[in-house]
Amino acid sequence: MSEAFVHPSSYVDDGVEIGAGTKVWHFSHVMSGTRIGAGCTLGQNVLVGPNATVGDNVKIQNNVSVYEGVVLEDDVFCGPSCVFTNVHRPRSGFPTDASAYRETIVRRGVTIGANATIVCGHTLGEYACVGAGAVVTKDVPAYALVYGNPARVHGYLCRCGAPIAFDGAPASCAACGRSYRKVADRVEIIE
Repeated sequence: MSEAFVHPSSYVDDGVEIGAGTKVWHFSHVMSGTRIGAGCTLGQNVLVGPNATVGDNVKIQNNVSVYEGVVLEDDVFCGPSCVFTNVHRPRSGFPTDASAYRETIVRRGVTIGANATIVCGHTLGEYACVGAGAVVTKDVPAYALVYGNPARVHGYLCRCGAPIAFDGAPASCAACGRSYRKVADRVEIIE
């Protein structure tokens, strides 16, 4: 952790791994058992863990809590005040232990907009984009643009973030030239 920056107002518990070049800013708390990759940024008032996993080059903006059971793969962007949950039916009078947590997987390159809510137990496919204020209540396909309450697919985006449109044939991104094919509701890059 010596190659990471941790602001003096933040707390990093024992048993935490933080990669080189990662920055943990004001009033944040990284809890025991958590692994944070290299080149990440945790904004002000961020809570991570315990036992959460954050990949490399992840940007977590202000006021976000990444609870146990949440996995953020590489290159994920979490907008300000987005919300993750980890218990499907929480009850204050009936506390749950970690065995009741539902895992949430946020695949590589996903962007989550400000104030979006990700209900636990779902997977956000690679390079998907969740619009600001959306409420995700089911899996999100790779490259999909979802928004609304509940979040629904409203289109598809390239890895670079530009829209891609399908007319039955493979599509190319006008911004960067990457090509994609869509079969049913599944989009994949053509390498």
